[in-house]
Amino acid sequence: MNSVDPSARALLDLVEADRATRCAQVLDEARARAAALRAQAHTDALARLRQAFAEQRQRRDERVAAAQARLATQRRLHEQQRTSALLLLAWEQLPAELLALWRQPGTRAQWVARVLDSARLRIPQGPWLVRHAPDWPAAEWHALSPLPPATRFEADASIDAGLRVLANGNVIDGTLAGLLAERNEHEARLLRLLEEET
Repeated sequence: MNSVDPSARALLDLVEADRATRCAQVLDEARARAAALRAQAHTDALARLRQAFAEQRQRRDERVAAAQARLATQRRLHEQQRTSALLLLAWEQLPAELLALWRQPGTRAQWVARVLDSARLRIPQGPWLVRHAPDWPAAEWHALSPLPPATRFEADASIDAGLRVLANGNVIDGTLAGLLAERNEHEARLLRLLEEET
């Protein structure tokens, strides 16, 4: 029925083979582009996923760091409040403790010795006036190591504990009130003791 000339058939076969080759090339290129696009999309998706994870980790790390900073601040505040409370308690108890030390002969002797040693270093020799708590037994101050000539002792009702040495306008205040007047120094010593214990 269809009779096609063999040369036309050869030409048609050649055109068909060329079409098939070109179609295969186009399909291969399309497949290669599609594979490249899929690979790029996969790579991009992985990169976005990694970036999202990195951002989440960074936000988590920032939240953890902020929480740790808040915790450290709270701990410091708590420690400061604790230290303040301890200092206040110690300061409230200090007068009674010092008074108790004054009332014990052994510690009273040490107290007196330190005040007099300080006076010997800082006050020129000459007549001293030693004002003291009324409960200091005269036998104890009569037994003190040599003092400057004409040293006088006077009980002073305003002194709860301790003594005050006066001479030539100089004063060494070893009274309870005098010791308590140095609150900052005492608190600094107490802080050092607390730090040594921790």
